[in-house]
Amino acid sequence: MTRRHSLVLVLVFALAPFGLAAAGAKPGLLDAGQRSAVITTLAGQLHANYVFPEVADQLSARLKAKDASGGYASASDADAFASALSLDLVALGKEGHFRVTYAPGYHPRPESSADAAPDPEQLRQQREDVARRGYGVRRVERLRGNVGLIELRAFGPTPMVAHALSAAMTLVSGTDALILDLRFNGGGDPSTVAYLLSHFFVEGDARHLNDIYSRSTDTTRQYWTQAAVSTHYAKPVYVLTSGWTFSGGEECAYDFQTQKRGTIVGETTGGGANPGDDFDLGHGFVAFIPTGRAINPVTHTNWEHIGVKPDIATHAADAQKVAYTTSLRALLATANDPDQRNELQDALHKAASGVADVANYSKEKGYAP
Repeated sequence: MTRRHSLVLVLVFALAPFGLAAAGAKPGLLDAGQRSAVITTLAGQLHANYVFPEVADQLSARLKAKDASGGYASASDADAFASALSLDLVALGKEGHFRVTYAPGYHPRPESSADAAPDPEQLRQQREDVARRGYGVRRVERLRGNVGLIELRAFGPTPMVAHALSAAMTLVSGTDALILDLRFNGGGDPSTVAYLLSHFFVEGDARHLNDIYSRSTDTTRQYWTQAAVSTHYAKPVYVLTSGWTFSGGEECAYDFQTQKRGTIVGETTGGGANPGDDFDLGHGFVAFIPTGRAINPVTHTNWEHIGVKPDIATHAADAQKVAYTTSLRALLATANDPDQRNELQDALHKAASGVADVANYSKEKGYAP
C-alpha cells in the first residue's frame, strides 16, 4: 500500500470524526453550464479511480442523463447540488462512502505529491485535536458486577492513539465482562482497528482480521493482530452498534463477529466498507470516491451497503442495558461465591428495573455505587 492510500484511510475514517474538515466558503449560485462541467469532471474521476470500473461507467452515464433531462435544475446553489449528487451516488452506486461537498478552501493533494511527507503544521494540529477529543475514547467505566465499559467514538491514526487505547484496556483488564460501545463511532484508521482487536486474543494468537484492495496500486494490504500489545483480555465482550456506526467502526464490529470473539448488540450499522480519496471536481466541489474495498478473510466479502447485523437486535438506545443485563445473567450463572452472587443479583435487579445507583456521602449512611 502506498503512503497516499494509507494516509487516505486515516483521513476518511478519522479526520471527520475528529473535526478536521477543511474550511469552505459560502455557497454560491450555479448555472446549468457549471453543473454540467462538474458532472463531466465527476464522471472522469469515477472512470479513472472508482474501485469498480464497470459500475463507474454506469454511474457516469446515469448522472449525465439526469443532468441532460434537467434533473439538477432545481439545485441552483452549491450545497443543494452537492447534496443531490451525493444522494444519487449513494443510491445508484449502493456505496455508503460516496460524498460530494462544496469546499472551495480545500484542495486535495495531487497524485504527484502522494509520497511527500505530511505537512508538519497539519500533523501538529491533528495531534492537538485528537488529544482534545480524548484520542477517540469517550468513556471508560467499571459498572456494578465488575463489568467494564469503553466507549470509542473514532479510530485515529495509530501512532497518535495507541497508547490511549492500551491505557483504556488496562483499566478494564480486571473486569469479568466488557461492553465496547461503538454506537457513535464513525470510523478511523484500519491499522488502529487491528491494534485494538489485538488486545482481545491471548498472547501468541495471531489473527488475520481484514484486507483492503487498492485499485490505484492493484495491491492488497493485510491487517493482522499485533504482538506488541501487553494487555490481553480473554473475557466475554459485547459490542454496541447503531445506524450511526460506520466505516472503521463497522469493521471493528465485523471483526469481532467474524472472529467469533464478541456478541454484537444493537442495530444494523450504516454499511460503508470501501476506503478512498478526495478528488477535485472544479468550481469548488470535491468528491470522495472509494478507490479500494475491504475483503474479510473469513467471509471473503464485507459489509458494504448491508451493514453489520447484530447478534442481539434491539434499539440502539437500549443496547447498553441489554448488553449489561445479558452479561450479568451470564456471570450469575457461573458465580459460586456468595458475595459475588449477591452483588450480581443486586446489579441485575437495578439494571433491569432502571433503578440508578445514587451515592450517599453522609458519614453515617455513605454508599459507593
